[in-house]
Amino acid sequence: MALHPEVAAYRAARAAAGTPPLYDQTLAEARAADLAAIRAGAGAVEQVFEVRDERIPGPAGDLPLRVYRPAGSGALPTLLYFFGGGWTLGSIDTADGICRRLANLVPCQVITVGYRLAPEHPFPAAVQDCHAATVWIARHADRLGADPGRLALGGDSAGGNLAAAVTLLCRADGPALAAQLLVYPNTDQSGAPAGPVGDDSTLFNRHSVAWYRTHYLTDPAQARDPLASPLLADDLSGLPPALVVTAELDPLCAEGQRYAERLREAGVPTRLAHYPQMIHGFFAMPGVFTDGRRAQAGAAAFLREHFGLPDRAAASPAGSAVRGG
Repeated sequence: MALHPEVAAYRAARAAAGTPPLYDQTLAEARAADLAAIRAGAGAVEQVFEVRDERIPGPAGDLPLRVYRPAGSGALPTLLYFFGGGWTLGSIDTADGICRRLANLVPCQVITVGYRLAPEHPFPAAVQDCHAATVWIARHADRLGADPGRLALGGDSAGGNLAAAVTLLCRADGPALAAQLLVYPNTDQSGAPAGPVGDDSTLFNRHSVAWYRTHYLTDPAQARDPLASPLLADDLSGLPPALVVTAELDPLCAEGQRYAERLREAGVPTRLAHYPQMIHGFFAMPGVFTDGRRAQAGAAAFLREHFGLPDRAAASPAGSAVRGG
């Protein structure tokens, strides 16, 4: 497989360090290693005008929120961002770098929620928490300084899966959403993932996908539920405009691209930003991958457009290809 030079260097460094794959570690070890790797790859911590932590009621107890607010007064357009980690790893700290950068780049208010993790809390606990947080934020927009008419959902990997699932729920019951940002999302858990990475233990591979899935789903039949596999929803019409980001060397690439196709077929304005020779996780590592910075800038441009904010000429919402409207 052809590797981007930055991916080749990243892979070589992991191989030289003997870094074990997360699926060969204990759950506690994997959670700590995942956060450490993301922090190491995120680059310099960006300063945001205001960052604060709050707690809100959830389906099974309080949920932590972290609010990132750029300078400005009044009600701001708001992105609710769900962190990745295979529904098993991660916390509000996992998405800290992404949230800071998007808050500054758009600019908009960004909120991330600490949803419950598997295997302690398997499917559909994370979906329930993320949906509850979305509804609560829309209903308490005044308290948070959010514009309820300009609310978007986003996330990477499992967070992209959760954003897509919650978007389906919001279509039926509200709140109305301005956009959805889906970064290499899991969209179909009913089949075996494939891709050029194969069994390469230095990269996110098919074993990684299976390991997360085993923790999240307690019954294989749950993989057919659209809230676990949004690609399997009968109808995707009436959803908000979408940007789907995919990476060529990601075992989730094909299902992400197929979800973008199905959204477009259903009449949803959809853009696919595909990054050749990139790997799963690159969006969260702009300190390592130039395309991570490009993808974040593209995501900010997409959100700016759908929040009705003035254009910033520098960013293009794409990798090597942008398709759709």
